[in-house]
Amino acid sequence: MKILAFESTCDETAVAVVEDGRKILTDQIFSQADLHAVYGGVVPEIASRCHVESISILAQKAIDAAGITRKDIDAVAVSYAPGLIGAVLVGVNFAKSCALALNVPLIPVHHIRGHIAANYLAYPELEPPFLCLAISGGNTILVDVRDYTDMKILGATRDDAAGECFDKTARVLGLPYPGGKPIDELSKTGDDTKYVFPISHVDGNEYDMSFSGLKTAVINLAHNCEQKGETLDRASLAASFTKAVSDSLVPRTVKAAKELGYKKVVVAGGVAANSRIRADFKAAAEKNGFELYIPPLKLCGDNGAMVGAQGYYEYLAGHTAGSDLNAYATMEL
Repeated sequence: MKILAFESTCDETAVAVVEDGRKILTDQIFSQADLHAVYGGVVPEIASRCHVESISILAQKAIDAAGITRKDIDAVAVSYAPGLIGAVLVGVNFAKSCALALNVPLIPVHHIRGHIAANYLAYPELEPPFLCLAISGGNTILVDVRDYTDMKILGATRDDAAGECFDKTARVLGLPYPGGKPIDELSKTGDDTKYVFPISHVDGNEYDMSFSGLKTAVINLAHNCEQKGETLDRASLAASFTKAVSDSLVPRTVKAAKELGYKKVVVAGGVAANSRIRADFKAAAEKNGFELYIPPLKLCGDNGAMVGAQGYYEYLAGHTAGSDLNAYATMEL
C-alpha cells in the first residue's frame, strides 16, 4: 500500500511516499528555518504562507522522486493536529483535495503519533507494546504504546515543552534559531557541573514534568552575570542546561518502563536528536537491560514519512475521514 503523506504542523512542509508503513520511497522536506531565524522563532502567518507556496510543488516532486504516478497512490495521509492552526489547515485542505481527486481514502494522523511511528521506519523489527518518550518543540509526553493506535499518556509537561526550552536558552546565549543544534554543539566544550539548575518534581503525578522553572533559572543566571559584570561561561551553561533536561527525562522514562514491565523503550521527536540525551538514554538502557530505539537524526524532526508510517496503521484500524475533516491546534494523543 502506497501512501502519499503530508506534514505542515509548524515550519516544515513535508511530503513523502511510504509503502506498507515501513518503507520510505521518498521524503521531501522544505524547511522554513532560515525565514523565521531573523525573528528568533516561528511566525505563524509566514509559516502558513510558505506552506501554501510550496506544498503543491513538493507533492509533485515527491511523486516523481518515488518513481510512481498518481494512479499508484492508494491513500493520502495528513497531520491534522496538533500544531499552528493556519499551517495545519494548509496541509489538511491540500490532502483533502488530493484524496478527492485521486478517489482514495483520506487518513488523519495525530502529529505525535507520527513522531512515534518514525521508529517503525528506522527499525522494521519494532512492534508495540513499548514505552515511548516523545520530546519536541511543542510537546513532551511519556506514552504507553499498547498497540499501533492504542496509546495512553502516563505523564506530560505541565507548562513548556523541552524543545521550547532549548530555543529560549539558545536566545539567551545569543545562538541562532532553531536552538537545538547550536546548543548541542556548544555544550560539547563545556563543563556540565559548573552551573546547577533545578530538576522539577510535580505533585500529583511522578511522570509529569515542568520546564518553565528551568527556563527562568537560565534567564536569571545570565542576567545576574551581566549585572555583576561577570563573564558567562556560555559553553558550560549550555552543557549544564542540557544535563538538567536529560536528568528530567531519562530517570522518569526508566522508572515508568520498570513499573510497566517493558523492556522496549522508544524515544521520538526533534529533541531526540540531542547527542547528550541520546547518550544518556543509551547508558540507561545498557544499565537496565532495555532495548532502546531512537530514530536517526533525519527522522527526529518533522517529516512526511512518519505521517505515512502511522497513516498505514490508522488505515488498518479503520480510521479514515471524509471531506469534512478539520484541523486542530490542540488534541489529546
